[in-house]
Amino acid sequence: MSHSLVTMAYIAATILFIFSLSGLSKQETARRGNYYGMLGMAIAIVATALSGQVTSYGVLLGALVLGGAIGTRAALKVEMTQMPELVAIMHSLVGMAAVLVGYANFMDTSNPLIGVEKTIHEVEIYIGILIGAVTFSGSVIAFCKLSEKISGKPLLLPGRHWMNLVLLIAAVVFGGIFLQQTESGAGILPLAIMTAIALIFGVHMVMAIGGADMPVVVSMLNSYSGWAAAATGFMLSNDLLIVTGALVGSSGAILSYIMCRAMNRHFLSVIAGGFGTGAGGPEAVIEGEVQPIDAQETAQLLLDAKNIMIIPGYGMAVAQAQHTVNEITKLLREKGKKVGFGIHPVAGRMPGHMNVLLAEAKVPYDIVYEMDEINEDFHNVDVTIVIGANDIVNPSALDDPNSPIAGMPVLECWKGGTTIVLKRSMASGYAGVGNPLFVKENTRMLFGDANATMQAVLKELKG
Repeated sequence: MSHSLVTMAYIAATILFIFSLSGLSKQETARRGNYYGMLGMAIAIVATALSGQVTSYGVLLGALVLGGAIGTRAALKVEMTQMPELVAIMHSLVGMAAVLVGYANFMDTSNPLIGVEKTIHEVEIYIGILIGAVTFSGSVIAFCKLSEKISGKPLLLPGRHWMNLVLLIAAVVFGGIFLQQTESGAGILPLAIMTAIALIFGVHMVMAIGGADMPVVVSMLNSYSGWAAAATGFMLSNDLLIVTGALVGSSGAILSYIMCRAMNRHFLSVIAGGFGTGAGGPEAVIEGEVQPIDAQETAQLLLDAKNIMIIPGYGMAVAQAQHTVNEITKLLREKGKKVGFGIHPVAGRMPGHMNVLLAEAKVPYDIVYEMDEINEDFHNVDVTIVIGANDIVNPSALDDPNSPIAGMPVLECWKGGTTIVLKRSMASGYAGVGNPLFVKENTRMLFGDANATMQAVLKELKG
């Protein structure tokens, strides 16, 4: 394939990637956006394979078959509840790819660059490996936290901010040493030391971030993986990889900013770690007794209500209750009830987690609302059903200045008529914070597996 055809193919792929991001910004066009992205990636792979830069088609074919098999198996096997950790581990692969490409470029003796061009290329290698290593180790820790292989609580080492500063300065210093030594044909030692520093930095950075901030972390690592891909593009002189990486990196950064703003958090405070550790005193003690309710009573409350709001959380994903919830929604709407879904920006374990679950169950898009759209209307809601959510409906975020989640906007469901909370037990949520909502006078607790409980409610509604 001629150079001009490759360029045209790359431009077409870039346009499709932009359309893909645009489509993914809305639920109604998300499926189409996925198709655009798949087509763009297919064009990019074919154009790169036929560009004349590939010297071993056997290796390329083997990599495509292996990667395709892994991706297909993951798509077929991974449950929706495992999507956040799948995304995290995929980010780690992008970071590792940037590291490996960087070392391969550094050890390539056929590079004809000299002078300033050689120095610029070496800076690209150094930065690419640095970003890739941080992305890799940080994503692995995020995967372990999300899959609960390690605790989601922040690891707050004494003097951790000074430690981060020292690591950053050391990376810059070894960068200067690396550039000096490459002039004499060396440089592998400072490059290896910097890689180790970057890996430690990635581990320490994510270990210090608490469970409540993990959706922001996933988005942040998505941004890092994009910049790692862009750095790889510079190393390989591949314009499409540069543009694609920049699109992913910038969109991830914008999403992280939007989520931080929705949580009333500063992006730098998330990176610094320790969600809410700056609280001014001891957290308030929650006193009171819960008022349990059964499926029959729940069904009667729903039948008597006119305006119903459903707030999904990670517990709904774990129980795979979204399909049953959708059946209940259709039945209630057929009976003339107004039913809506309230989505908090950080509900679940990753951005848009609840939206994807509801879309999978074919819940109509027009009854799914963001927090800002419905928070002022809870006084008109007769019954709110909270399914497996905790931190996003916690009144202490607004009432208790000493709470670890103080200042975080939440769905103010307690301002409505009756709130029914579905939980397996009285355990605290992912942020490890108690919830006074459970003991409010207008709250009823419906204990048990969310799917089994909703099936029982559905049976009572039909009866």
